[in-house]
Amino acid sequence: MEQQYENVVVMDHPLIRHKIGYIRRTSTGTRDFRDTISEIAMLICYEATRHLELKEIEIETPICKTRAYELKGRKLCIVPILRAGLGMVDGMLALIPAAKVGHIGLYRDPETLEPVEYYCKIPPDSDQREIFVVDPMLATGGSVSAAITMLKERGCKNIHLLCIIAAPEGIRRMHEAHPDVDIYIGEVDEKLNDHGYIVPGLGDAGDRIFGTK
Repeated sequence: MEQQYENVVVMDHPLIRHKIGYIRRTSTGTRDFRDTISEIAMLICYEATRHLELKEIEIETPICKTRAYELKGRKLCIVPILRAGLGMVDGMLALIPAAKVGHIGLYRDPETLEPVEYYCKIPPDSDQREIFVVDPMLATGGSVSAAITMLKERGCKNIHLLCIIAAPEGIRRMHEAHPDVDIYIGEVDEKLNDHGYIVPGLGDAGDRIFGTK
């Protein structure tokens, strides 16, 4: 997939691959599933923030003054797509605790099958922030694509997408709709089934995170 789309980064870290194998199992309970989703999000966030710029500063250690580095004027915002995206937020905040958090809620219209917005709350200065949209599963790509369109309509320009498992169909749709958005993926699966679920996937991420199934 990296060869097909320049803006798609598929993780190859052993810890990510190990943890994804763990959350795929039907025997993994709600608590362990939720904790592991958060851990995977943290590891993907580490890669997705590699491009952040630094500035050199002078600090004083207990021994002497020295040069150090800090982030260079970056305002960051994490935007989970409700509800499954919430499972990725804590892991990312552990790495970037100063980031603001917005929320986007969508549902699929039963007749048109198109995503419909029911909630959107983002920081008022989001148009000046670097946005990390998060959702564990990139299946058809419809909801994620609609969410990013909503952000662009509100002036957001610097947007990235982080997901744990993706289907080729979702990646293709995202690339067609938003070729300017970088996508960071834990693992790319085989396909979607007739019900729109990723195969082999892990089932409904939201139900497994919140124990509603």
